[in-house]
Amino acid sequence: MMRESSSKVLLETDRILLAHGSGGELSHELVASLFVKVFTNSFLDPLDDMAVLRLGENRLAFTTDSYVVTPVFFPGGDIGRLAVCGTVNDLAMGGALPLFLSAGFIIEEGFPFASLEKIVISMQKTAVEAGVKIVTGDTKVVNRGGADQIFINTAGIGLIPGGVSISGSLARPRDRILLSGSIGDHGVAILSSREGLQFSTTLESDCAPLNGLVASMLEVSPQIHCLRDPTRGGLSSTLNELARQSGVGIWVEEQRIPIKEEVRGACELLGLDPLILANEGKLVAVVAPEAAAKILQRMQAHPLGKDAAIIGEVQEEPGGKVVLRTSIGSTRLMDMIVGEPLPRIC
Repeated sequence: MMRESSSKVLLETDRILLAHGSGGELSHELVASLFVKVFTNSFLDPLDDMAVLRLGENRLAFTTDSYVVTPVFFPGGDIGRLAVCGTVNDLAMGGALPLFLSAGFIIEEGFPFASLEKIVISMQKTAVEAGVKIVTGDTKVVNRGGADQIFINTAGIGLIPGGVSISGSLARPRDRILLSGSIGDHGVAILSSREGLQFSTTLESDCAPLNGLVASMLEVSPQIHCLRDPTRGGLSSTLNELARQSGVGIWVEEQRIPIKEEVRGACELLGLDPLILANEGKLVAVVAPEAAAKILQRMQAHPLGKDAAIIGEVQEEPGGKVVLRTSIGSTRLMDMIVGEPLPRIC
């Protein structure tokens, strides 16, 4: 259900706010109150990271996303790698095998050709890494000042294997919550690069294609109920999405959440919460309790899941809410963000 306070913000303004693109509360209300209301259909309404389409006996996953990160080159990646990884990962979050991508470019007049070439080459290298092909696309150039250097839109198609059924609405009481690794790396890497901040060690974005990790997890057990990559809005927004879609309570142990000391230190210095920072190479899995140990073991054997941990469990109450058990033994609700702490992050 929508919260009165943030719904009021959405309803009283006649302009789109930057916070409407944060991946937090206002983003979800914008989608629910406008896009889903107008476009409603059985493929869209589940609001998973991708739509599931049937073609004969086959189930296809279809997704699209747009990327507006600043700066376009950052430690550990660039906007091109981000675009390919983000779309591949959205397909993988439905258990699909990603196959084909499109790539649309909106380029500001005056953008250096050498930078564009570097981005395109990065996209191709990442596509090869992920095992997908970029098969169609489009290019538009806008007047100087009409865009922030370059925006990229990608869409993707994948094939969902038989026996795989993954959706944000399938979490059940007693399920375990698994996280594939440390959170906040991407958000802090972008912020440090954008603002010229220096830390004792170089933090890099975790940007990576997750389809190989997901395939490895499904090899040991099909009892994966939900998958989601915690991008905009971070771990907090992702867990809230799953709790609301499934109508369950999610309880998380703060001490079990892997966070690098560099990220923790940067957040303390800057007054940020790592739970709301964007990630581009991590996933949250909700799995049956009897399958949790073997799925975790398989995750930890994969390079992209070596720091994976069980961070919590699903309960019946409080429905649609996420509760954090803090390191000092207290509990508090883990809410979605309402504002926009880091613009143009993904």
